[in-house]
Amino acid sequence: MFKKRDRNEVRVIRHARVRKKISGTPEMPRLSVYRSNKSIYAQIIDDTKGVTLVSASTLDPQIKGQLGDVDKKGAAKLVGKLIGERALNAGLKNVVFDRGGYIYTGRVAELAAGAREAGLNF
Repeated sequence: MFKKRDRNEVRVIRHARVRKKISGTPEMPRLSVYRSNKSIYAQIIDDTKGVTLVSASTLDPQIKGQLGDVDKKGAAKLVGKLIGERALNAGLKNVVFDRGGYIYTGRVAELAAGAREAGLNF
């Protein structure tokens, strides 16, 4: 009898396949996205050192006050703008986008659009 894998397990396999090709360097770190049912998280990571340089999520105090008016896609765009601003303040301009095994649509695409609006290049 076949056992069907759950959606997150399939996503993790897809993410591992993408991560074989994508890696963050000090010159061009990786913008990683994680999406849960309620929140969305973004980190900019230098994989050579294994260090998170900048992070943002819907749980940040700067964004939490603005979430009452927007839906989840709007919240993802706010997170993208915040991580873009924080990255520019840290001196990062170019990043590699890691969608985390998620399909590039909806909240993931909105986060990317918000980061591009803030001034990140990928």
